[in-house]
Amino acid sequence: MARRPRVLYVTDLAYEARGRRYCDEDIFLTSRLRSAFDLALCHPRDAAALMDDFDGVVVRNSGPVIGYPEAYEAFRARAVERGTTVYSPLDGRGDMAGKQYLLDLTDAGFPVIPTVDRAADLHRLPAAEEYVAKPKLGADSIGLRFVGPDELTGLPYEDGLLVQPRIRFRYEVSFYFVDDTMQYALYAPDPERRWELRPYEPTDADREFARRFVEWNTVRHGIQRVDACRTPEGDLLLVELEDLNPYLSLDLVDEATRDTFVAAMTESVRAALAESR
Repeated sequence: MARRPRVLYVTDLAYEARGRRYCDEDIFLTSRLRSAFDLALCHPRDAAALMDDFDGVVVRNSGPVIGYPEAYEAFRARAVERGTTVYSPLDGRGDMAGKQYLLDLTDAGFPVIPTVDRAADLHRLPAAEEYVAKPKLGADSIGLRFVGPDELTGLPYEDGLLVQPRIRFRYEVSFYFVDDTMQYALYAPDPERRWELRPYEPTDADREFARRFVEWNTVRHGIQRVDACRTPEGDLLLVELEDLNPYLSLDLVDEATRDTFVAAMTESVRAALAESR
């Protein structure tokens, strides 16, 4: 009998975010993934020390890496050195590499909230009553603040700061992908209650919007979440491209959708491991 792949599943079961128990999602996913893999869970701070005993590493709800930067860099360095399969792969161009993608996509003319990181580029932003300033390496709104137009030129851009106009959107919507296939979408109909999500039926135009960013990211095997906002004019603009450890809100979709997602993720992880042999 062929040996089953050994997978190290990285998660912080004690991580708390806006009152949600992210650990429940990983308890569910690992209970299902065990049917295909020999699987063990570990905290992100322990991943570098344990990973050599496994065929691959799945990074899930491990919290913002700014909470343990040294451990994360040690994990990345060891994974690259050893050629370890990491899921999602470490060469992702979205949040995996910070917020640089917002600048790259702005420069490339993608439908993204316009973003700059230099005072000399402020003229590229549309006029707005208020602007958002946030760290290029931030996460979960850590370090985010709102500033007026008269404050823009005095911001500390040398510290790695991004600036965007504050968009008065109708709602936010997220599209969830395994590899290049959209699995489901959720949205927050009330902008003031962003974490109260409901199922969303995407249009063909919505699907094409989200797919553009997934194709740009070139992640062959992995999980991605495309977060967007709907403007008052009806357009979608990218807010974030999450490819490191996006929370999936699987508790908010029906059983059939969860089953389909788990099946797709299982095959995706299996394919990633097979291609690395």
